[in-house]
Amino acid sequence: MIELTEDNLNMNPFVQLRTWLKEAEDCELLDYNAMALATVGKDLQPSSRMVLLKEILSDGVVFFTNYRSKKAMQLAIQPKVSAVIYWPQFERQIRIEGLVERLDEASSDEYYDSRPYGSKIGAWASPQSQPIPNRNYLENLKSDYEEIMKDKIVKRPDFWGGYILKPVLIEFWKGREDRLHDRFEYRKDEKNWNVQRLAP
Repeated sequence: MIELTEDNLNMNPFVQLRTWLKEAEDCELLDYNAMALATVGKDLQPSSRMVLLKEILSDGVVFFTNYRSKKAMQLAIQPKVSAVIYWPQFERQIRIEGLVERLDEASSDEYYDSRPYGSKIGAWASPQSQPIPNRNYLENLKSDYEEIMKDKIVKRPDFWGGYILKPVLIEFWKGREDRLHDRFEYRKDEKNWNVQRLAP
């Protein structure tokens, strides 16, 4: 892969992010858009999990989840998060720090409507992050909702939708020999992104 230098670094971090994400997609990497999202609740214990980065907007990145999930409960308490995207095949990593807010309902509806039928039913059936007695309980919930939704248009549940992570910091990392990696940090002030190279 192309090395990361001042000459080929885009001054807009979202353009740089789109470039790297597209290259990973074009190489048909499995879950190329997987992103580790770290949140924290009122107990200040960090909690991490993988989510899928579904869209890059002009001011942030979008992911979707159940609004009753653990991550959503923590986001309601503390919207500051960090996220990491890592492609070991390319020796590339992106770190993001910023604030999360709910995506507008129309955008959540649009994405939900594009999902396969099974994923739509799954959003209704899963009491995400809640204890359940066994696998059969979940399968029965799925069957129940399939019966309820039979011959109907499956609409997005109001407890499921999108978030936008609006970065205040984005770092691009590219591995190189002898641990002398390339790191560039974009840090946002009130209007602009300021870019600096960091020691590895």
